[in-house]
Amino acid sequence: MSTTDLLPTYQSEQSALVLRRFRIVFGAVRTHFKQIEKVVGLGGAQVWALGIIHKHPGLSMGELAKGLDVHQSTTSNLVKGLVNKHLVRVEKDVNDKRLVHLYVSDKAIALLAKVPGPVQGLLPEALSRLPDSTLRELDSNLVALIRVLKADETAAGIPLANL
Repeated sequence: MSTTDLLPTYQSEQSALVLRRFRIVFGAVRTHFKQIEKVVGLGGAQVWALGIIHKHPGLSMGELAKGLDVHQSTTSNLVKGLVNKHLVRVEKDVNDKRLVHLYVSDKAIALLAKVPGPVQGLLPEALSRLPDSTLRELDSNLVALIRVLKADETAAGIPLANL
């Protein structure tokens, strides 16, 4: 009996190979998030937010949302949790009281120093290192997969660590 005979009838060898590759990617991402949480006691999205605020002190909530590539309400919730943990402080803008500026605390800087691996997460870091041509091809193929899945595209605005 060949290996092909053991595959479910709906699955080709190529689709089985791709599925295994997705498992490897998801497993690596999940392992990284677990390591972060174990070492610093925060979720991956919170660590990424801290990293951005640390790198860009005084940025606004909108700028942080753009940096995380998530909706501003998601960012507000993340920041609220970080403020409650005394990791971020919020200062109102001098000229426009509706605008706030974000700063990390010394406690946050100490936590960031302990983060295993990239603070933005394993997958965003890896994607940033791929050539544009590879990213365009990957994007095109993922769009095709999303269409076949008929997936809810609103998940695109949710941090991976929160899925």
